[in-house]
Amino acid sequence: MSTAHFSHRYTAPAMLLHWLLALLILGSLVVGYAMTGMPFSPQRLKLYNWHKWAGVVILALSALRLLWRLTHRPPPDLPMPRWQQRAAHATHQLLYLLFFAVPLVGWAYSSAAGFPIVVFGLLPLPDFVPVDKALAAAIKPWHAWLAYTLAALVLLHVAGALKHHFIDRDGLLRRMLPGRS
Repeated sequence: MSTAHFSHRYTAPAMLLHWLLALLILGSLVVGYAMTGMPFSPQRLKLYNWHKWAGVVILALSALRLLWRLTHRPPPDLPMPRWQQRAAHATHQLLYLLFFAVPLVGWAYSSAAGFPIVVFGLLPLPDFVPVDKALAAAIKPWHAWLAYTLAALVLLHVAGALKHHFIDRDGLLRRMLPGRS
């Protein structure tokens, strides 16, 4: 066996991408929920734009994160029951799927509804699908349900991490926190 140091922590870029995405996704979910309950106003339109911008950034960071993940092995699983390992892996796979599905379906809805996405007011994105009000009406609930599913999986992910930190005390959460372990 090699005497080389073997890290059980995630790399700094993996941690940075994880926490940036966590903040953006949480913020986007909160803004998305808030804006849908507001009456039509300039503030609501501003929140819609912020929500769209966040979705585009989430999509780009998710692609970068997936590329990083495919080219850099994560630390080995900690010892835990097989069902927990399977649940964790399934949750992570669904999270990755939703990191792409939620913003892409949102982009499709925005395109079909005829509301262009202009990132930060500077970069217009092409329409993802043609303008079609019936298609927009069909897509809109999918974006909401995928976002709610993402929110539920995020809660499950956080609950699992907190369970490992406070109950199991196995160091799992520290692997994704910056600083020394």
